[in-house]
Amino acid sequence: MTEDKVTGTLVFAVLTAVLGSFQFGYDIGVINAPQQVIITHYRHVLGVPLDDRKAINNYAINSTEELPTGPYPGDPTPTSWAEEETTASASLIIMLWSLSVSIFAIGGMIASFFGGLLGDQLGRIKAMLVANILSLVGALLMGFSKLGPSHILIISGRGISGLYCGLISGLVPMYIGEIAPTTFRGAIGALHQLAIVTGILISQIIGLDFLLGNHELWHILLGLSAVPAVLQSLMLFFCPESPRYLYIKLDEEAKARKSLKRLRGSDDVTKDITEMRKEREEASSEKKVSIIQLFTNSSYRQPILVALMLHMAQQFSGINGIFYYSTSIFQTAGISQPVYATIGVGVVNTIFTALSVFLVEKAGRRSLFLIGMSGMFVCAIFMSVGLVLLNKLAWMSYVSMTAIFLFVSFFEIGPGPIPWFMVAEFFSQGPRPAALAMAAFSNWTCNFIIALCFQYIADFCGPYVFFLFAGVVLVFTLFTFFKVPETKGKSFEEIAAEFQKKSGSAKTPKAAVEMEFLGATETV
Repeated sequence: MTEDKVTGTLVFAVLTAVLGSFQFGYDIGVINAPQQVIITHYRHVLGVPLDDRKAINNYAINSTEELPTGPYPGDPTPTSWAEEETTASASLIIMLWSLSVSIFAIGGMIASFFGGLLGDQLGRIKAMLVANILSLVGALLMGFSKLGPSHILIISGRGISGLYCGLISGLVPMYIGEIAPTTFRGAIGALHQLAIVTGILISQIIGLDFLLGNHELWHILLGLSAVPAVLQSLMLFFCPESPRYLYIKLDEEAKARKSLKRLRGSDDVTKDITEMRKEREEASSEKKVSIIQLFTNSSYRQPILVALMLHMAQQFSGINGIFYYSTSIFQTAGISQPVYATIGVGVVNTIFTALSVFLVEKAGRRSLFLIGMSGMFVCAIFMSVGLVLLNKLAWMSYVSMTAIFLFVSFFEIGPGPIPWFMVAEFFSQGPRPAALAMAAFSNWTCNFIIALCFQYIADFCGPYVFFLFAGVVLVFTLFTFFKVPETKGKSFEEIAAEFQKKSGSAKTPKAAVEMEFLGATETV
């Protein structure tokens, strides 16, 4: 069958698209490596006294978002100040740094609603080109931040980069899902997550002090995301537009055939066209569904709640907490350069995401998600025990270290990549855009909540913090076991029937478009 074939054009198009995901990951991780240097620069620009350096730095290493590479001890020591003016100055720097980190997630939350809309209005290729304008503007603002009011330029650049990443978190999976052959739909969908963690890892490595994470070159580090943006923009001109967009949205069968022939490497694309024709007929008979209708219509309520829970499980699993704690645990274990051990965690992160690409079509979505969550639960328990007994038994630090690596491995086997493309498999053409917008918003919002609240939780719970996350993971694991259906190779009719069986409903679903002619469209 022609659809089982992986062609050079398909590989080129997918690699081009996931350059956007790579930028996403790079923007997530890049702010953390040079945090001390940027804090110092803020202080210099704003004329904050030198004596404030300790207080500001203490805060800086306890307020980073997502996958920091600098030290992150769990119990910061409060510092008392004699002069109110000094305290005010330090608080200003702290506030500016916090804003520099968190505004990225705010931008993502806002833009996550518009990725699907932009893709439908302009087409997948043009939408990614337009999104790259935001990436370039953000990168240029940060790249030139050393020459002007750095705090304003960095905060603005991070916000604009967040808008870009919010768009791309919908556009990239949408495009690669729509051009993917059915046999490789899950594997190609998982490449989005693989590119994200690769971007994070690269930002950690080149953010090392002896490379770009120093006083002289930190602004270049922040501005480097312009490079993949320019590269992707050039490559997109050679990529075929999504055949599904051309045929279903624009009703341009000739162009869709031409695009399919390039992607499939064959002149016989009758089967693909037939499948898309059926999908279009189904779509035309289904009205677009609003976000409110997702929650009020009984046919959609169960799938949308499960979709949101999958994304909440990903963000509330404690994965960011693991990264926050990793460096301090490695320090406790006596590693002289804990930043390299943290990069080692990033390497494990990337390797197991790559492994999930091969496993997702063999083991199934639900199975991998359950295996990942169960493994994370066990690892969180060992992590907590290691932290609690650290002062009594020195070797417990190695138990915690091992638990970190295994926790990350289990996360990337299932809960990391799967929610990004599984949501689209729950819904047919009518409700899919609204469902994916809600899922994207949920993911970004949970991301922001964790970034905002984790330090407070860690300070309150101390070494017992991962017992809390173990409890959360257990709840999500049980939810997945009882409520989430397997979607691998199933039609919408079969998936809807599974949802009704799990919710005890006997209503027959209307949509029966075969999953085999749906790519993981518009996933987030």
